[in-house]
Amino acid sequence: MRRQRIQTEREPTIALINIVFLMLIFFLVAGTLAVPLDKELRLVNTADLEGSPPADALVLHADGRMTNRGAEITSVAEFVAGLPEETRRRVRIVPDRALPAAVLVAQGRALRNAGAERVVIVTERGLE
Repeated sequence: MRRQRIQTEREPTIALINIVFLMLIFFLVAGTLAVPLDKELRLVNTADLEGSPPADALVLHADGRMTNRGAEITSVAEFVAGLPEETRRRVRIVPDRALPAAVLVAQGRALRNAGAERVVIVTERGLE
């Protein structure tokens, strides 16, 4: 006959203590990173602010038209040629929300081919 081993079940309290300690350190660090704002401070509300595109931006309408400062643009090359040298480094596009993505990509490529070093898409950021 073999002797049966008596197994003692140990509770993993060391692991639990380690987890609680790490959580304590995390909350101590996370709580001190952000400095609270003054209680009297009232932030600016821009909900009623009317936005306008940058003056040097190429506006792409949903129907494919291109405008700049209200004037019709017939070709991308003409638009880039009329820009000052420092503005050609970073050309801005303001696309309509309903503009197909394929048209936006094609116009971006056309701008790069016409001499724009970098093409930036200007969008609206909504906070909800």
